[in-house]
Amino acid sequence: MNLVEFESVTKRYQLGEVQVTALNSVDFTVQKGDFVAITGPSGSGKTTMLNLIGCLDSATSGEIRVAGQAVSQLSDRQLDTLRSRTYGIIFQNFNLVPVLSALENVMLPLYLHRLSKAEMRRRAQASLAAVNLSRFAGFRPDQLSGGQRQRVAVARALVTEPKLILADEPTASLDTASALSLVELMKQLNREQGVTFVFSTHDQRLLQHVKRVVELRDGHLSDSAAEAPLTAAAELTTDTSEVA
Repeated sequence: MNLVEFESVTKRYQLGEVQVTALNSVDFTVQKGDFVAITGPSGSGKTTMLNLIGCLDSATSGEIRVAGQAVSQLSDRQLDTLRSRTYGIIFQNFNLVPVLSALENVMLPLYLHRLSKAEMRRRAQASLAAVNLSRFAGFRPDQLSGGQRQRVAVARALVTEPKLILADEPTASLDTASALSLVELMKQLNREQGVTFVFSTHDQRLLQHVKRVVELRDGHLSDSAAEAPLTAAAELTTDTSEVA
């Protein structure tokens, strides 16, 4: 099942008098259960592609379909509903609210879903358990390590039970051990719970641990599969709840 389909998608930006082509007639699909890394040099269009996948931007030409729906045919309200029901987002800089606990941060997206406070708390606790942070539920972000804060961000992305999680450079702010621990966590969620991930990275430490790599260069895309063993990640993360 295709969650996302790009058909001859082009995206151009006008920068002053100069027109920049970020994506040039790109064909691309994301299937349920995929674990995809988008890579390429800075300015190659990685963030543009994530924004288009997440319906945060619109294509200049071509067609984008999400869960079988042509995005260009949806109203603003329909797009809002599609985004809230389809995607979870992991931000590069965590974007946690500093005065809230880890549990309260994870609960935030659920306020849009008209759930009871008890149900929101139950889901948030389950999401924290999925990323091995149950005992840190009452901790504020400044009481957590960088890796732990990123895991809270993963739990927040998971809590709405999205079809697809998008992450823009999720390891950029992490040291090597925490970064590889996060990738192992995402692969575990992908493997055991069927969570679909698409993330951008130029971090060469991570690409050997990804089973599908999409490379962007000069607006064009190439796609490869490269399932690799996770032994290196395992060697670097003996206790992921502490290291990360």
